Amino acid sequence: MTVFPSKLRQSPLKTTLLYSALIGVLATQVVGCNRGIKPEAKEPVKLVKLAQPLAVLQPVLSVDVGSKGASSKDPLDLQVGYGEGRLIASSRGGVLSAHDTAGKRLWSVDLKEPVTGGVAYDVASQTAIVSTRSGRIIAVDAQSGAQRWVQQLSGSVLTPALIHNNRVIVSANDGFLHGLSLQTGQSIWQFATQVPAVSIRGSAKPTLLDNDTALLATADGRVHAIGIESGIPLWSRRIGLGMGSSEVERMSDLDAMPIVDQGQLYAISYSGQMIGVDLAAGQVMFVNEAASTRALAVAKGMVFATTLDGAVQAYNRTTGEPVWESKDLTYRQLTNPVAIGNYLAVGDLEGIVHIFDATTGDIVSRVQTKGALRSLQVQGNLLMAQSSSGQVAVWQVAR
Repeated sequence: MTVFPSKLRQSPLKTTLLYSALIGVLATQVVGCNRGIKPEAKEPVKLVKLAQPLAVLQPVLSVDVGSKGASSKDPLDLQVGYGEGRLIASSRGGVLSAHDTAGKRLWSVDLKEPVTGGVAYDVASQTAIVSTRSGRIIAVDAQSGAQRWVQQLSGSVLTPALIHNNRVIVSANDGFLHGLSLQTGQSIWQFATQVPAVSIRGSAKPTLLDNDTALLATADGRVHAIGIESGIPLWSRRIGLGMGSSEVERMSDLDAMPIVDQGQLYAISYSGQMIGVDLAAGQVMFVNEAASTRALAVAKGMVFATTLDGAVQAYNRTTGEPVWESKDLTYRQLTNPVAIGNYLAVGDLEGIVHIFDATTGDIVSRVQTKGALRSLQVQGNLLMAQSSSGQVAVWQVAR
């Protein structure tokens, strides 16, 4: 069943025609597995003490960037930028600061407005990008904190930018994807997407398909492939398919960033579809029933998910067959799963990071920071997180 062309750099018209056939094919596969798991106000499961915890992670640094000045309506999942021994983070209230690996503050600047999108850090140009509640995109010099440029958008941005090929790509909550000049902030292109009447407040971070193409997941359940330099749409695919009599029941948000790994694309929707696609072969590998707003992780021949009700699941990355499932963290408002070393890490509402044996699904270790966690980041052998209370923690795999 051909669904994705093996040659991605075809003309936009030809690519659009090739992809149009996928809409009906994919819809027939997911319509029967569309029950989805809707979040409910249920008590988080109590944790069971680990009998013999392993020493998997050791602390590198912990700094408090604060949370003063932020509204409770602002997103809690701010992310940090890291590179060449420098960590850049923003408080929810809008104080941007840089720290060395010992936690020493190198500089700090008050942006005078709450930050909603977290930090994107481009080491090559030494540029840090953040976005504010009012829709301002601000670029600062990563060495000094000096402001380089500001661009005002029509909507606020709730996730970090993608910086690539001299473009700053951001997804605004009014449905527009923007491509800005990394040097000046000038708007180079815009791409409009459909905005449903009802959706989850959140958005997926743009990510790379290849060196020339960005992927954007949107609130209407679609994944779009966009030319990074030109902003030309190459193809658009529906993944989330919500069903029901009300607009709430029909929500099909893709708030989880799509994952591309070794020529395979993985995505998961709020409405209950997880899909794996072999891009080179042009085939849908599987469509499973799983619902999440958190990005998937791929490692050890498996794809991992944290579901809306707090299950941690592992599937075979090519067949989609279940490998293991853990319900030890039910209703604990889990972060995205991330692979680090031979393990899988997942954070929760109490600032606890649970370390799973990726092969068996057993929890083998835990570490903790202060405040609820909404996302985890991995860079090399480092695990990073920023909590709702403004605590930034970095751990590394123990040797």
